Amino acid sequence: MQEKFIKFITDNRLAEKGDRILLGVSGGVDSMVMAHLFIACGYNTGIAHCNFRLRGANSDADEKLVREFASANNIPFHNICFETKEYASEKKITLQMAARDLRHSWFEETMVKYGYNLLALAHNKSDRTETIILNLIRGTGITGMAAMKPRSGHRIRPLLFASRNEILGYAGQNGIPWREDESNKSVKYTRNKIRHEILPPVREINPSFDDTIQVTADRFAGYDEIISQYLAGVKEKSVRKVGNEYHFDIRSLISFSPLKTILFELFTPFGITSSGTGELAALLSSEPGKKILTRTHIIYRDREVLIVKPLTTGEYLDIVIDTPEELNKLDFVMKAEIAEIRQPYKPAGDRYHITLDAGLVSFPLIIRKWRHGDRFIPLGMNNFRKLSDYFTDRKFSVPQKETAKIMESGGNIVAILGERIDNRYRVTKDTRKILKIILREPPAAL
Repeated sequence: MQEKFIKFITDNRLAEKGDRILLGVSGGVDSMVMAHLFIACGYNTGIAHCNFRLRGANSDADEKLVREFASANNIPFHNICFETKEYASEKKITLQMAARDLRHSWFEETMVKYGYNLLALAHNKSDRTETIILNLIRGTGITGMAAMKPRSGHRIRPLLFASRNEILGYAGQNGIPWREDESNKSVKYTRNKIRHEILPPVREINPSFDDTIQVTADRFAGYDEIISQYLAGVKEKSVRKVGNEYHFDIRSLISFSPLKTILFELFTPFGITSSGTGELAALLSSEPGKKILTRTHIIYRDREVLIVKPLTTGEYLDIVIDTPEELNKLDFVMKAEIAEIRQPYKPAGDRYHITLDAGLVSFPLIIRKWRHGDRFIPLGMNNFRKLSDYFTDRKFSVPQKETAKIMESGGNIVAILGERIDNRYRVTKDTRKILKIILREPPAAL
């Protein structure tokens, strides 16, 4: 396997003997085998390990194993402990996303601090297969089909030539210690479901399926380079950055073909998915003022351009919501729906569950920052209160005031999202349908 390892590195120009390579090592079999191979082949390396504090004593045992391995092989060891749950809550992202963000950010810092020029990640051939299948299930373009290239800038993946079974065999033959993360066996995670339930019968049909996927992925990687060069020309003719906005020239865009493919590749960074390209194409021929929302951006039609602007911004921004479905596209909304009510109705008891009488709420809704002179009737009261006075009573700090989200309907304030609804829109015994909005905690600032 060492010969294959060196050949893969050489053929793909991943590293040379003079490089200083930081190895991302979790303690799992893939990364431990990768570290063993690099050391056995004489490369100049150091080991980096992240303790995410998600598995209690098991996380500490992982760190201990990797630390002892580095010491036994007399190579530098770098480690860090993260408060991953707190970070995920603060950023309103999943634990998996939080761990990935923290890991990669720290890897980059460690490389700069200690003078490494390459970062080695232990993805294997089976990982690449799973990633491509996952991308297909979610909907993807050329880039998703070329996932996990052997080299992306200074990040290298030297184990893409080896299957998971080959890696396990090498670990056993060479007495390499490693630890199993029990969550890898749980099919509640989509990747594990692909690994344990979907791919085994596929490999029965084609035992060389992983090799087939690798060849296909490499071919798509070539296509991706060609398309990237073409898209660079499209962007040069069509796109202009204005502050934090991107302006896409409509006349220029519609001159390119195939249009939906071009739109998908250009607008993916702004939250457009494969299912949203039709709506985006229709926006090109709509009247000025029309818009669509993604989870991260608002894209609206001006006279001659499509303007793309982040939904979460420090600038003043009104978000116009034309339908209940559009609420679900906001990154600070977990779920929104209009539903029949069963009387007597008992609303959820926390401020992140908003329940309104749908018969009293009219679309479009506007979500905006507060303005001086704004007033509403707080839930449980009968008289108007100025928002400025309400904020003072609630001891809002200046930042809290500036980031408060106001929902407006028909010129009236319906709710301060994540804080309190207007009493006029509460659910009563006469309510037949409700508008229910569940916010992520806390809702992001405008």
